[in-house]
Amino acid sequence: MLIGELARATGSTARALRHYERAGLVGSSRAANGYRVYEASAAVRVRNIRALLAAGFTLEDVRPFLSCLDGDVLANPPSAGAVRIARERLAVLERRIAVQTEARDRLVAALAAAGAADAGGTSG
Repeated sequence: MLIGELARATGSTARALRHYERAGLVGSSRAANGYRVYEASAAVRVRNIRALLAAGFTLEDVRPFLSCLDGDVLANPPSAGAVRIARERLAVLERRIAVQTEARDRLVAALAAAGAADAGGTSG
């Protein structure tokens, strides 16, 4: 299947597929005209990659899952390594959420102070 066909079959884009290929997660061969040609089974692999990315993993996080990307990766019990990667990714997300929450709280406080100042007749 050509890259456009694989993109349509997986809800992906040709650009994302080339990115996955450069990352070593998906393979293709070249037709005589130079076009990328993918096996039909690549659709399952790409769907699994997209599911892991949607769950918060990075492409680097996905690499250890290479051996199971051709099956139903989310239906199988996770390995100890998968759980470790997921916990590390969760910790990163929680830190980011905490930083964003602090920034939001500072902005809310600044707006409240500005509102109080504006109510007092000052402008800034």
